[in-house]
Amino acid sequence: MHENDGFRRLDRQECLRLLATAPVGRVVYTRQALPAVLPVNFSLDGDSSVVLRTSAGSDLVRAVDGVVVAFEADDFAPAHHSGWSVIVTGRATVVTDPAEQQRLSRTGPRSWAPIADPVFVRIESELVTGRELVGAGARTA
Repeated sequence: MHENDGFRRLDRQECLRLLATAPVGRVVYTRQALPAVLPVNFSLDGDSSVVLRTSAGSDLVRAVDGVVVAFEADDFAPAHHSGWSVIVTGRATVVTDPAEQQRLSRTGPRSWAPIADPVFVRIESELVTGRELVGAGARTA
């Protein structure tokens, strides 16, 4: 990124710190050979893996288990023309270990929607990138 383009690159630790503050993100995956984006609530597990809770029979589980996906979360202040965006790229897997499922039931994300037969999907943070829009509030449109 150019020094004067208004964006600042975020390092991995900054990205994960910001990601932990976002209540909702978007999982980006392939569904029937087409790109798909689904907003989801999530949590970070171990300060790096993104964890989603969804229904075991959902299209999302069938499409992402064992596949590399992207996950994006952001926050913007339109009045100040500022904000940030973080993207996590990594392999998604359904959590099958009973002890891990039990732990995530206590510590993992709570779904905003009612879920029958819930499961957890973990996205490993193999690549974490982010950027922050800075200094734009002082500019005129």
